[in-house]
Amino acid sequence: TMNTLLRKLLVAAALATGLWVGVLSAVHAQADPGELGNIDNLRDPQMYRDIQAQRSSLDFLDVYDPLEPLNKRIYAFNRMFDDYVFLPALRGYRFIFPEVVRKRFQNFWANIGEIPNIYNSLLQLKFERTAVSSWRLIVNTTVGIGGLWDPATHWLKIERANEDFGQTLGHWGVGPGPFLMLPIFGPSNLRDTTGLVADYFGEKEIDFLGVKEAESRDDTGGWALKIFDALNARDVTPFRYGMLGSPFEYNKVRYLFEKQRQLLVED
Repeated sequence: TMNTLLRKLLVAAALATGLWVGVLSAVHAQADPGELGNIDNLRDPQMYRDIQAQRSSLDFLDVYDPLEPLNKRIYAFNRMFDDYVFLPALRGYRFIFPEVVRKRFQNFWANIGEIPNIYNSLLQLKFERTAVSSWRLIVNTTVGIGGLWDPATHWLKIERANEDFGQTLGHWGVGPGPFLMLPIFGPSNLRDTTGLVADYFGEKEIDFLGVKEAESRDDTGGWALKIFDALNARDVTPFRYGMLGSPFEYNKVRYLFEKQRQLLVED
């Protein structure tokens, strides 16, 4: 019995060794350096000095980012998700729904978004902005038929504000904290991630027009609403990965996000 077991182990080891030898031979057979093109520049030390000099010239882009290695991995995941899931779905969404229909969706979700604008403006004691957002909500929900149209902007020239709980925390002196790259959601920081969670529960508690309750249902209608919400959010976001044309895109996106949030808090 012991001899039989030993023979089986030897046969398995031989088969495994043969398999690996075959795989490695195939890999090395395909690894023709000529297929890589001109790689002389990779041996040029000046190229690496130029890259380091460019990196040093971008020191002003530095943001407090103690989780940078993890954040960069999440950024890479977000880019793959965008390229292989979000953007193909968005192309299908735009193919099915013409721009005039997508505009109705955009107006509808923007009208729902007046709810956090109202209570966050109030929490920041911005009473005029609270009144403006409240009036926009009333006009667009009634005259605009549930927010599908935006007469508050186009007829009454009442511009939309943008307030969230992250801005409310910043208004009262809470610092941004470390930078965070959230899966799918994108750039954030500790303060704004806290605000994102707070706004989620705030909108769910208020549940204007019953949308949040409908989205929470685990049925076809609930999932359709969640998908439309996500696709609409991506549709109105012009950013595309790689559009900055820089090997330091992550650093630039991180910096631009922090500056934008700083300006919104100071507004």
